[in-house]
Amino acid sequence: MIKVTINSEVIEIEGGKRISDLTKDNRYFAARVNGALVDLSTEITEDCAIEFIDFSKDEGKKIYWHSSSHVMAMAVKQLFPDAKLAIGPAIDQGFYYDFDTKKPFSPEDLTRIENRMKQLIEQDIPFQRVSMKRQAAISLFEKKDEPYKVNLIEDIEDTDISLYQNGDFTDLCRGPHLPSTGYVKNFKLLNLAGAYWRGDINQPMLSRIYGIAFPDAAELNDYLKKIEEAKKRDHRKLGVELELFSIFQEAGAGLVYWHPKGATLRRIIEEYWMKEHLEAGYQINTTPHIARGHLWHQSGHYDFYKENMYLLPVENEEYVLKPMNCPGHILIYKSRVRSYRELPLKYAELGTVYRNELSGTLHGLLRVRGLTIDDAHIFCTPEQIEDELVKVLDLARKFMNQFGFYDFRVELSVRDPNEKAKYLGTDEDWERAEKGLIAALARVGVEYRRMEGEAVFYGPKIDIKLVDALGRPWQATTVQFDFNLPGRFDIEYMDKDGKHKQVVVIHRAIYGSLERFIGCLIEHYAGSFPLWLAPVQVVIMPITDKENRYAEQILKRCRKQGLRAELNNRSEKINYRIREVEVSKVPYMLILGQREVVDKNVSVRKHKEGNLGQMTLKEFFALLKSEQGGEN
Repeated sequence: MIKVTINSEVIEIEGGKRISDLTKDNRYFAARVNGALVDLSTEITEDCAIEFIDFSKDEGKKIYWHSSSHVMAMAVKQLFPDAKLAIGPAIDQGFYYDFDTKKPFSPEDLTRIENRMKQLIEQDIPFQRVSMKRQAAISLFEKKDEPYKVNLIEDIEDTDISLYQNGDFTDLCRGPHLPSTGYVKNFKLLNLAGAYWRGDINQPMLSRIYGIAFPDAAELNDYLKKIEEAKKRDHRKLGVELELFSIFQEAGAGLVYWHPKGATLRRIIEEYWMKEHLEAGYQINTTPHIARGHLWHQSGHYDFYKENMYLLPVENEEYVLKPMNCPGHILIYKSRVRSYRELPLKYAELGTVYRNELSGTLHGLLRVRGLTIDDAHIFCTPEQIEDELVKVLDLARKFMNQFGFYDFRVELSVRDPNEKAKYLGTDEDWERAEKGLIAALARVGVEYRRMEGEAVFYGPKIDIKLVDALGRPWQATTVQFDFNLPGRFDIEYMDKDGKHKQVVVIHRAIYGSLERFIGCLIEHYAGSFPLWLAPVQVVIMPITDKENRYAEQILKRCRKQGLRAELNNRSEKINYRIREVEVSKVPYMLILGQREVVDKNVSVRKHKEGNLGQMTLKEFFALLKSEQGGEN
């Protein structure tokens, strides 16, 4: 008999039973057995703890969407037998699958694929896991003329390869999956895109189909409404319409050119960052954009990150266009002997770095090649770890609240305890760092998800994801321990007994990168920024040329109050100009006609609300002050 623990209840079963035999609840479609995700068809062969998985769990969503991508691939192969299978993962919201086709799919093709998927779902075809030796799997996909699958298997070091079959359809996959195609209830294929194989412009262009699926029809309908709203909020579209930024292909993909309004928005964000960091005891430094190659060999970046680095020949020596700010901060720290009395020492920099991202992965402001990270490195003693982490988390929460984010998702990424060889540092290092992170999260009252195996190789980390107005998560704050650089650079401090001790290094970024954070802000606010963030806060519009002189006086008084104000006295009719400014999402307009000139006041219009009536300029300034409140 085998002992099985389910929700703290221990039962005894005969060996050989499948996990599916232990539940009649059809909401469940996978399970976690002793911490590992498996199919419900898995046989129970030893004492274990079982947690059933449904769509409410993040891992459940991933399984549901991944299985949906397989159903879509089945439909494509039936309708387009010559299509070659590439990859079809679950993503943060839904799934996609890449195919190599003779010609790109059309919108009409999507309708055909959806209809065939419905037929496959009605047939309720089981997902069956098959394990095959590596060479046998290669031979199988060579016979099926699936070169991309062969390419993927050749990169897998395992001797046993996991495959999943649905009838005569076979795919390379680790799983787990839904028990059958019939579990996919409500789905929609969303759009088409092109994508290079492995994101490399030198590789074939593939046809990508995006989709979404939910067990509940109401969830699907709600998601589709959000998708329509998300299209309106797309930062790439609004960035152009609001004249915030451009990415010029003739200048290079992934490189952002900030227009005056976008540069103003960026400056406001940087100035707030500077003010708060100085108040929090950080010291601001600036490091060069390039450094000698040996520095990156010493840091380890050359060994672990070379494919993402730009290498430059300088006087018969190799230099690197910096992908990180860390080594520069360390050199400044090591410029003289440091005493324990100086710790914690906190260096911060709005440092622009460059990363050789594959062109197929670039996406507006969210994935770029030139980015500015609000980096900081905290050099401290082991005893100071917890307090410094708490301060970072408190600062991060203050920042996010300031920008209108009150909902977060927090993840604690730790090493895989079964693969410790993949990580630097001793068990003692990792345990101390992990305990420090957990204690800090507890002190600030933050709930978190533990993500085993998601730590970077040099230490555990906390990731904070912002949840925007549409409920979408955006990666922002990261707090990381580093067991790599202190040893490689021999970073020390002199303790009170005069002994040299290795310092603890905490990496952290609040915004993450300014580019991604601004992209997030644009979509969160749909371009209608709060008053304190708006690049242009007030537009003054005389109705005719007769009010121009008064309008210029109002402009001067507004700017004297520190407002970002503009004058629009063009020759177009006033209603046209009002609509134009409304579309540009400026918070306030001041309309000036002869009545306003005579009465020495202004007529106020507010974005989205319309006419607020006449008031004195003093009353208008008071209105703006009350609206900004504690925002800035």
